[in-house]
Amino acid sequence: MSRRRVYLDPTGRKWGLPTYPWKLAPEGLATVRQLRALGLRPGGQAPVAQIMWRSLRTPTGPGVRVAYLYEIAKALPRRTPSPKQLAALAKALRARRICPECGVEQPYCLPRRWGACRPCSGGWGLAS
Repeated sequence: MSRRRVYLDPTGRKWGLPTYPWKLAPEGLATVRQLRALGLRPGGQAPVAQIMWRSLRTPTGPGVRVAYLYEIAKALPRRTPSPKQLAALAKALRARRICPECGVEQPYCLPRRWGACRPCSGGWGLAS
């Protein structure tokens, strides 16, 4: 007997939503990432189904992963940010690159773990 579990519940009786195994979702449904690739967003609609699969890469160890599915027909176009929003984002990202100790702007975002650029933090744990 195979230990492989197949998550197939098209009625939604067992898991609350219609459930399909990995790569076997019906046409017309897509995950958030797939909608984004199409230039769409869920637009407030609730998930209509889900995909479930076993994975070794869950945060708490081996377990079950879930991806919710949305209707492509009900999805809305993605919103584009205004110029002011883009300017605010650029300003925030620039602030993350300026070292609070030496004031030099680095070509990378400073890790919050060390709170400073590599030279100021002693090489980020490397032998000095």
